[in-house]
Amino acid sequence: MERFQFNPRIVRDLRNYNKSKLAADTMAGLIVGIVALPLAIAFAIAASPGGDANHTIGPVAGIITAIVAGFIISALGGSRVQIGGPTGAFIVIIYGVVAQFGLTGLMLATIMAGIFLVLLGVFRLGTIIKFIPYPIVVGFTSGIAVTIFTTQVKDLFALQMDTVPAEFVEKWIAYGKNFLTLDFATTIVGILSIIIIALTPRFSKKIPGSLVAIILATVVVYFLNSFGFTKIETIGDRFGEIKAALPEITALSIFQGGVTWDMINTLIPTAITIAVLGAIESLLSATVADGVTGHHHDSNQELVGQGIANIVTPFFGGIPATGAIARTMTNINNGGRTCIAGIIHALVLLVIFIVLMPLASYIPMSCLAGVLVVVSYNMSGWRTFRELLSNPKSDVSVLIITFLLTVIFDLTVAIEVGLIIACLLFMKRMTESTQIKVITDEIDANDESDMLLEEHLQIPEGVEVYEINGPYYFGIANKFEEMMASMDNNPRVRIIRMRRVPFIDSTGIHNLQNLCDMSQREGTDIVLSGVTPAVQQTLERAGFYRLIGKDHICPNINVALDRARELMSKA
Repeated sequence: MERFQFNPRIVRDLRNYNKSKLAADTMAGLIVGIVALPLAIAFAIAASPGGDANHTIGPVAGIITAIVAGFIISALGGSRVQIGGPTGAFIVIIYGVVAQFGLTGLMLATIMAGIFLVLLGVFRLGTIIKFIPYPIVVGFTSGIAVTIFTTQVKDLFALQMDTVPAEFVEKWIAYGKNFLTLDFATTIVGILSIIIIALTPRFSKKIPGSLVAIILATVVVYFLNSFGFTKIETIGDRFGEIKAALPEITALSIFQGGVTWDMINTLIPTAITIAVLGAIESLLSATVADGVTGHHHDSNQELVGQGIANIVTPFFGGIPATGAIARTMTNINNGGRTCIAGIIHALVLLVIFIVLMPLASYIPMSCLAGVLVVVSYNMSGWRTFRELLSNPKSDVSVLIITFLLTVIFDLTVAIEVGLIIACLLFMKRMTESTQIKVITDEIDANDESDMLLEEHLQIPEGVEVYEINGPYYFGIANKFEEMMASMDNNPRVRIIRMRRVPFIDSTGIHNLQNLCDMSQREGTDIVLSGVTPAVQQTLERAGFYRLIGKDHICPNINVALDRARELMSKA
């Protein structure tokens, strides 16, 4: 395997950089920065369970993440147009971690996830992430969308609830009991925000609907609240005054905040989930971008860039980040050509943060809930979900199970169980596709690749031929062993044709060794026919030749039958 070489895409982008590219990147970065602003605020607030200061993620965390992680991902990643930052996919995970372990636990889990991402890239495992079955990706993405929508119901309708249950079913039961406490003015603001976001693209493709909705809703609510007509909750009401000041580096507080080995061990599965989800989302975003731009990203370098971003960002009070498909596509559609566009997007957010951040205090919470309702709808992919329901039953079962586990339990369980089920179903399919047959009379020369051309090959009496068509791994090995155990007769020679066996694993080798030991006790010789070079090499390394001898490994069935006749004559 080739060694990983640290080679960020920006190094190549800057070699032939010119004014025209800078102008295009600047315009794209400006627009993407504006698009990212409301989303960064909304994602951070949605991921906050609330309570005391250690369990509350303010809007500043979202902006800081978009600035710091967005800059690092563009500067050190492997894609020309990838835009990084906080995304909706992490809301559910962040919420659970903060609720249980506080901000210290979130910082620790994010740093650990960043380390895992770096290791995935360094060991060149970027391409393996792409092999996660599509039904799993769709299942947990749709599940996350439903969960995000569920978390926004209280703010969308301003339900009078002291606490919101953490579990999905309990949430909806509580919503039902308290639905009559909704505030009509707040509800109207939230619904109008959704309508504005949905209608804005009909009038302008450049201006994001979420930004239009936030500006209009903020202005209207400011005047309504100021003159006493309404009392619609805003960000400032919930989180207090928002200061336009860069946060201090909080490295020491992370490790002085009660971090223990028990906490680290408990957070490892969560950190792995953050890393896997971040890797999937970022590489999926980069792959989609490649299809539009015609360029090719470096998967392993992208994972390293994502990992470094997630290691660094928590020290500034940020949350997990990854590549964002919507912002990446906005970058491409507005002319972004190189990594510089992503860096400019981060600088634009920095300027907005320093100059305009105090105004964010006036943004209505129901408007942000409306923004996230639209995000969850777009994220749900319900059309794709519906199409997958017509696929084979095994794929449908993986899809449904992953979806339900994501919604009812959590994403960590969903990914783990979904992958296990997908692997088991894949092995079942492989086992079903691998055929084992017994030949006792003659072999037809038609479609035979490992025999010299003859019309038929007669099998001598006392010889049986077994043929394995497909990979000889643990699933089929056990099937073959059961088949051999059920055979009543004991032939003088057993020929096992392996011309269509592309590989053999340890269980397959162990199975063959058991077969040879059993056959020798019964006075039966084993001859292998048509063994491929790759399988021969594996058997030789395992010391299998010492068990039956190299002269029992034949290149084709003709030689194998001749060898069987020799063994019969010596009997």
